[in-house]
Amino acid sequence: MSADTNVATIKSIYGAFGRGDVQSILNALSDDVDWAAEAASTAAPWYGVRSGKSEVGLFFEQFGSAMEVEEFTPVAFAANEADVMAVVRLKAHHRASGRSVAMDLHHWFTFRDGLITHYRGTEDTAQVEPLFCA
Repeated sequence: MSADTNVATIKSIYGAFGRGDVQSILNALSDDVDWAAEAASTAAPWYGVRSGKSEVGLFFEQFGSAMEVEEFTPVAFAANEADVMAVVRLKAHHRASGRSVAMDLHHWFTFRDGLITHYRGTEDTAQVEPLFCA
């Protein structure tokens, strides 16, 4: 696929995330997708490696149960025929404590045959970890 097509797919799944439409996100993934929110910490329930669509669905369930998103704004994209890198501005609050975070997320997606096969996301764990450990 072209870089433009891949970026359009990512913009589409970001839109689905904003609507809470996890099924549309899962439809853009390969059955054997390798998905991870990379962090040295294990404090947040969505941190760690997931394999396959059902585990990715759990990632979104765990994130949504813990956090309420106030802003999710794509800031920049870089892409080629196989990969898309994105920077996204996130503002959210922890449902249990009401405490907020504001940070830039970094996302790396890899495509094969028009589907996402690999995702790595990083975030400011120094902001997130205290929400779950305090």
